[in-house]
Amino acid sequence: MKAVWYEKQGDASEVLIYGEMEKPTPQNDEVLIKVHYSGLNPSDTKRRVGFRGQKHAFHSIIPHSDGSGIIEAVGSNIDSKRIGERVWVYSAQWQRPFGTAANFVCVPSNLAIKLEDSISLEIGATIGIPALTAYAGMFKYTNPKNKIILITGGAGSVGNCAIQMAKYAGATVISSVSGDKKMEAALTAGADYALRYDTSNFADDIMKITNGEKVDLIFDVALGTNLETNLDIIKDHGIISTYASDKKAITEIPFQKFLLMNLTVYSVFMYLLPDKMMQNALEFIKDWQINSDIKPFITKIYPLEETAAAHLALESGKTIGNIIIDCRD
Repeated sequence: MKAVWYEKQGDASEVLIYGEMEKPTPQNDEVLIKVHYSGLNPSDTKRRVGFRGQKHAFHSIIPHSDGSGIIEAVGSNIDSKRIGERVWVYSAQWQRPFGTAANFVCVPSNLAIKLEDSISLEIGATIGIPALTAYAGMFKYTNPKNKIILITGGAGSVGNCAIQMAKYAGATVISSVSGDKKMEAALTAGADYALRYDTSNFADDIMKITNGEKVDLIFDVALGTNLETNLDIIKDHGIISTYASDKKAITEIPFQKFLLMNLTVYSVFMYLLPDKMMQNALEFIKDWQINSDIKPFITKIYPLEETAAAHLALESGKTIGNIIIDCRD
């Protein structure tokens, strides 16, 4: 089969290899998927470069944890009726060497989720990490219905997905972004309001939108950078959830203010979600697929042999929405 892999960490243009690799065979409890599209996420590029000390865990690594395709074969203990099923995949490369940037991938059967007939395989490749992260960040301690939620980074893959999921759940959604095109993307995803966060009056702008009412929940892509502002706009007993803080990994917590506001603050690392939350997330995503028009913004589809260019595009920070890789023969 054709695949992309790397044997050492480094720049995408230097370490990603495109070539032939042996087609995998499904083992016990696994399914073999003919990959149609591979979903690219920041965690894939961070793992490739060894971001914050991540080690090169295997000799050869086929990157990417998300994807979509058709089940071609099954291992023992798996019902053969799954053969031919359209699926979306998550965590394909988590603690395993081979992900979805290839013509075929084997994963445990429970990581291959049936894709509803109304959802294209292109969109299926964008569901995994973004949707599961968004669910954990917004539903762990509250029901978003009738809540005011601020979603930072609404033009990114996770933020875009979070906007759609929050609106489906019945929330009022404000999204913060860094540019006009990103503002348009957040509004297209369904945000009620989109604001530039890089202004001196951002907190005041939030208060104007809400008529002075502070927000119930903040789903944050940059906790360290945004913490001070977040404390000015969140309600007492509010919730701040975060899945990234790339630019400021270490920040001081004003404990007394946290204490008196009785805030809940928690991090989301999708790969280690508890089983119960994962099942709840999968049920929500299934209902969302059936009852709503999932419309993630796919900015570009790269052919498999141009995976390095896709990585560089994502790392540029200029990408709006999702990048996927066409892995079909």
